[in-house]
Amino acid sequence: MTSEHATDVGSGSSVERELAAALTPRRERTRERLLDAAFTVFAHHGIRGASIEAVCEAAGFTRGAFYSNFSSKEELFLALAERAMRQQLASLESIGKELEPDIVRGGCVDHDAIRTILSVVVTDPGDARQWALMRAELELLAMRDPAVGRPFLAQEEMLRTEVGAAIERILADLGLRFTVDQRTAVDLLLSVYESSARSAVVANPTAEDGDAAPDTAVLSGLVNLLVTTAD
Repeated sequence: MTSEHATDVGSGSSVERELAAALTPRRERTRERLLDAAFTVFAHHGIRGASIEAVCEAAGFTRGAFYSNFSSKEELFLALAERAMRQQLASLESIGKELEPDIVRGGCVDHDAIRTILSVVVTDPGDARQWALMRAELELLAMRDPAVGRPFLAQEEMLRTEVGAAIERILADLGLRFTVDQRTAVDLLLSVYESSARSAVVANPTAEDGDAAPDTAVLSGLVNLLVTTAD
């Protein structure tokens, strides 16, 4: 671990306590600015190369403001992943309410509409490059440090369970279903997207965020296999 790792970020950490506690509006704004700054700093420099000072400077705060919200860079990293998960789930629920009920016409599925549903499970394409880099950094950190790996795996399990349930509810409302069990479908879709996102960054290492969005051709083909009518 780095010398700035102040405390364990496992079960019962302040990541979980902060999410459960009622934050004052001012403190919530401070926390969000730190998270926004960390997203950019970590993506550019990696968690090992980025310092708490760099995050604070980018956010316009002191180290005191940082430590009043997070105990370490690692904890901040996990909070970023948690925030992204919550944003994805909120977007998923929102788009499900906007879809037209005639998504199934003559027994045929409108797969473009299904891809629209799935697109919100991943980060905005405008952030595709930065998020792919962040994701890679987080996975490496989780593999190297059990104190990060445990809560990371717990977050992943929660994300995939909640995303799967949300998508299945939307599909059921539209008269659709997965052709395989929910968890297998979600694992396949997210794994294919994440692999494609990494490849896009490797192929275009200097591209702007919007130009680094992954190719969705394989994902589209997978949707065709995994989604069908409920009849």
